[in-house]
Parts: sequence; C-alpha cells; structure tokens
Amino acid sequence: MAERSDLDAIAAELYALPPAEFTAARNREAGMADRSIAAQVKALRKPTVAAWAVNLLAREGQLADALELSAALREAQEDLDATELARLGRQRRQLVAALATQAVALAKDAGVAVSPPAREDVEKTVNAAVMDASAAAAVMTARLVAPLEAGTFEGADLADAVGGSLPGAPTPPTRDDLAERRARKAAEKAAREAERVANEAERELVKIDAQRAKLQERVDHVSERIDDLRRDLERLETDRATAESALTGVEEKRRDAASRARSAAAEAQRARDALED
Repeated sequence: MAERSDLDAIAAELYALPPAEFTAARNREAGMADRSIAAQVKALRKPTVAAWAVNLLAREGQLADALELSAALREAQEDLDATELARLGRQRRQLVAALATQAVALAKDAGVAVSPPAREDVEKTVNAAVMDASAAAAVMTARLVAPLEAGTFEGADLADAVGGSLPGAPTPPTRDDLAERRARKAAEKAAREAERVANEAERELVKIDAQRAKLQERVDHVSERIDDLRRDLERLETDRATAESALTGVEEKRRDAASRARSAAAEAQRARDALED
C-alpha cells in the first residue's frame, strides 16, 4: 500500500507538468525512486493534451459542480422524473461546454495550446465524468493519461486511462442522503412554484391597479360633472321660483284688468241701451 501511495504521489506531481516536460521529469523521478516502484514510475505514460487539460480542472477544484450535477442526474433517473432529466440535461450540456472552455484557458495560461479536436476530447471526458461515477473517480485523480467518452469504456479501460492507481467509484449515497436530497429538491420545487405564483399575483395586481386608477379617474370626472349639474340645477330652480312668483303677480294683474274690462264693457252696453230707449 505504501508503494502504491508513493507511486500515486509521484504521478500526481508529474501529471501537473505540461506534457512537453513530462517524459524528462518522469525519467528523473524513476532514477530517484525506490527500486520497488522505479519500474512503475518509468512505465507512467505521457498524457494527451486533452487529458492533461482535464487534470488541470481537477487540480483547480473546478469539477465540483459537475459531480453535484452527476448525483442529481442519477437521482432523477431513479425517480423517473422526465421533466427534471430534461432540465438537468440542458444544464449538463451548458456546464460541460463551460468547463471545456475553462480547461482551454487554464492550458493557455500554462503555455499549452489546445486544438479543436483536443477541446472536443476535453468535453467528452468531462461529460463522461458527469454521466458515470467510475469515470468521475478517474477524472478526480488528476492523473488522466487519455480522454474518456461516456458509454465507450469498462473498468479495465479506466485503469489504463489513469497513471498510478485507480480509486473505486464514489460511495453510493445512503438512503438518508437520498431522502435529504429529495426533500431538498421538493423544497426547491415548492419554492420555485411559490415564486411563480407570487410573480403571477404581482402581475395581476399591477393590472388591477391600472384598471382601478382608470376607473377612479372616471368616477372623479363624473362626480365633478354631477356637482356642476347640481349647481346649474340650483340656479335653474331659483330662476324658476323667481319666474313663478313674477307669473303669479302678472296673473293677478291680468285678473284685475279683465274684471275692469268686463265692468267697462257692461257699463258701455248699458249706455248704448239707454240711448236706444
């Protein structure tokens, strides 16, 4: 076990170097290593540029999101949650592309150019780590010597793709872990639904407020018009009362005039009758 650990420690240091420096450094390390592991050190293979770029991601601790997404994908598969799988699938593609871009940038900072085909191999390797727990374990060693592609390898292939020992796949989550994740996922789903309902309610409230403001404006306008009409009505009622009072006076005068006219007519008639007699 000690020899294996020593081999892995030496391999980790070697695979941190740019590929162009690997062979010379490996040969030096083999010459200085204990005889028990010298041959194994000498047998360590030079990594491809794609594998080395993925090693950079692992050493920089940039694969945590990918492994967390991997667990979420396995959980959705166990739950047969098609909607969640579709959402996580889109997230996986975006994350894999982003990590590949980051790996290319890290390699550039180290003075190594990553060709388009090598970048594609980086994406395939990161995707394999997301899709397969054993591939994730291999990637996380940061001692890859060759790229991986999901669905195209078995256990022996993974061992050949790693310099030094290959640890076992990550321990499967316990029932308590699964229950906790499912409870968290349910809570997150409930929170998203509550937020959606709240947003819809807020939009509806804005719409209702706009309608309310418009109707209030109409009510105010009509109220002002009613007040104006009431004032006009009061003036008209005053005018009518004045006119009615004047009319009453005129009618009284008319009755007096009519009475006098009848009396005068009667007197005139009597005078004519007297003349005829």
